[in-house]
Amino acid sequence: MSDNSLPRRSFIVGTGVAAATAAIAPHASAQLSSQLSSTSSGSSLTSSRALPGAPESQYSHFMHGVASGDPTPTSVILWTRVTVGPEATPGSNVGEDAVVGWEVATAPDFANVVRSGTVTTSAAVDHTVHVDPNGLEPSTVYFYRFSYNGTYSAVGRTRTAPAYEASVEQVTFALASCANWEAGYFAAYRDMAERAERDEFDAVVFLGDYIYEYPTGEYGGKSGVSRIHSPQNETVTLTDYRMRHGRYKQDLQLQRAHAAVPWIVIWDDHETANNSWRDGAENHTPGEEGAWMDRRNAGQQAYFEWLPVRATRPSEGGHIYRSLQFGSLVNLTMMDLRTYRDEEPSRLAGNSEGREMLGPEQFDWLSSVVRNSNTTWNVMGNSVMIAPLTLGALAPTSSEARLVNRMLDDFSSLVSGIPINPDQWDGYAWARNRLFDELAADDANVLFLTGDIHTEWANSIVHNGEEIGCEIVTSSISAANVGDTVTTYTKVYHPEDNPVSLLAESFIRKLNPAVKHVDFDAHGYAVARIRPAEVGMEFYRVADYENPDSAVGLALSRTWRPGAGYV
Repeated sequence: MSDNSLPRRSFIVGTGVAAATAAIAPHASAQLSSQLSSTSSGSSLTSSRALPGAPESQYSHFMHGVASGDPTPTSVILWTRVTVGPEATPGSNVGEDAVVGWEVATAPDFANVVRSGTVTTSAAVDHTVHVDPNGLEPSTVYFYRFSYNGTYSAVGRTRTAPAYEASVEQVTFALASCANWEAGYFAAYRDMAERAERDEFDAVVFLGDYIYEYPTGEYGGKSGVSRIHSPQNETVTLTDYRMRHGRYKQDLQLQRAHAAVPWIVIWDDHETANNSWRDGAENHTPGEEGAWMDRRNAGQQAYFEWLPVRATRPSEGGHIYRSLQFGSLVNLTMMDLRTYRDEEPSRLAGNSEGREMLGPEQFDWLSSVVRNSNTTWNVMGNSVMIAPLTLGALAPTSSEARLVNRMLDDFSSLVSGIPINPDQWDGYAWARNRLFDELAADDANVLFLTGDIHTEWANSIVHNGEEIGCEIVTSSISAANVGDTVTTYTKVYHPEDNPVSLLAESFIRKLNPAVKHVDFDAHGYAVARIRPAEVGMEFYRVADYENPDSAVGLALSRTWRPGAGYV
């Protein structure tokens, strides 16, 4: 995300662990010592068990959980990491090679194993494991597990996609983005997992910023730092990125969400560095942090190692952009909006012709996918907001209006009619229009699934005067949002839906009629229920993202129908 909406270093006074610890939210500080030793559920999906006769150990071979992703009708990528010894921590580059067993079954008791085998992993890939079992049945729930040195991993639950020609009445995706370890906790993942275990979702679509690269104390939450990063320095090297992924994967709620349902993921900028582009990033100084491509390749390598992705690293001549089909209803295209884009322009240059977001090769591939797709919906996995957004300044007639101007100034310069954030598609209007041309020429309905901006949005997509589709933007799992800055500015805790946030939301809607819903305060996740004639949008909110046991619930629903818009 472009953190223009959240001024860097504004949450923590001072730097380093001492300052971060001093800024820990009071109700969160007691959680630091026990954050990885408890969970709200005893689900079989979050516990490993020893095989008969297995030796006792002070560590778990599978302490980072299991995951699945990128489902097709006949397979799904299965993932885990094996800790071969207490010294073989993430990024350590030590530990012997390991032969890991894997099994796929039709029930959690593994009485009917339908696929099994072994795979060898090593320190060269940080002892991560990826298995593509193949030969599975379409639209079927399966259970999987791994084994090593006499122990089983947790049991994971996954689902294959429907057959390509199958008539499907509904495809349901949970949408998530922007999980900042230090800002708060992952209660949203807990609720997502509970619903996935009840078979509510076909997949989780994660839309970027799975990790954050900042050092401890630089980018906290509403009350400061809730829990401390590992490593405590900014992530720059392959070891750093591996350690940061390993830290995230120790969170039991994240483990549970991964174990309950397949994930389809794409990166944004913080998997490498803030506001990254083809040849650099805002948060990267070559003279201090080395060559950008070395850092980018390290971040991307760790990403591929630690997530269940069916793709090949760009540094190896591959790409992460890809398309997955769910019967005759949905073609989901996951776009890479960081690896090939031009540098972020000034706000006055966003309409410059020829400014690339996708890059020529990815655009040609995407155009072919759209032209050849025969599904009812073209669904676009999109890491930054695509609906145009402009802004002006409120007349400073009240203290609330002055705070709104200050808050929105963190988004952009307050110049009427100028794009609010050129790190989004607004900075690449030429590329956006080309994409809209391709989508408008196709008969399929258009839905954008979006993350990045830490707030809730439901937008109409209008091109050449016609509404060609819609966009749902999920709020952050835990990264601080625009509404949180009101507390930062005033030093007084402001709850959700305070007068400043409500005034700002009303102002945004008046200036941007395509914005049908916006909430600056919410944290949580969203759900898209895609049916042949409509898409239902649901926004689930975390009551207090700085509380690991926070309540989570459905706050708002909207429906968009082709030809009718939002109803």
